[in-house]
Amino acid sequence: MPEVMTLTKSLTASDRGAITAHFLALGAQDRRLRFGTPISDAAIRDYVARIDFDRDAAFGVFANNLSLRGVAHVAVSEGVAELGVSVLQGHRRRGIGSALFERAAGFARNRFIRTLFMYCLTENTAMMRIARKSGMTIVTGGGEASAHLELAPLDAATIAAEFLQERVALFDYNLKAQVLTAFRLQRAASGTAKPG
Repeated sequence: MPEVMTLTKSLTASDRGAITAHFLALGAQDRRLRFGTPISDAAIRDYVARIDFDRDAAFGVFANNLSLRGVAHVAVSEGVAELGVSVLQGHRRRGIGSALFERAAGFARNRFIRTLFMYCLTENTAMMRIARKSGMTIVTGGGEASAHLELAPLDAATIAAEFLQERVALFDYNLKAQVLTAFRLQRAASGTAKPG
C-alpha cells in the first residue's frame, strides 16, 4: 500500500487557540517529554502566547475536525533554529513527527539558517529516533539529549518544495473546513447527531 503524504501547514497567530488546545490535550508524561519538565495548563497558555510568529515558525498537521494532531515550533535566534515537536498519542507512529521535522528543516534552510537544534529527554524515544534518522549529531548526558544538524544551503528545490507543501496543505485545510461546515449545517437542519 503506498504511503500517504502527511500535510504540514504553517500556523499563524490566529491558530494560537488550536495550538493551546493541542498542548493541553497532552497528558502529564507527554508534556514532560515535549517541554523537558512538568508543565501546567497556565504555563502552556503563557508559552503559546509568547510565540513570536514574525520571527519563529510553527507548523501543524490537522485532523478532519480541524484539531491539531501534531505541532512543531521552530524558535529562531541569531541564525540558529531550535525545534520542538509534539504529536497526540492516538496519532503517533504515522510519520507526523518526521513530516513536521522535515518541514521545519526546510523552513530553516530557506531562511539562511545553518544549524537546527533539538533538546529532549533521552527517554523521548520518538524524538531520538527522528534525530538519528535525520542524521543529527546527538550528545547525551544526565538523561537529556542535545542534537544538532548542520543544514545545507537553500536551493531552488527547497524553495519549490516549501511553496508546494504549503499550497497543498492549505487546500487540504480548506477542504476539511468546508466538509466540517457542511456536516454542521446538515446536523443543524436535521437535528441529528454528527456522523462518527
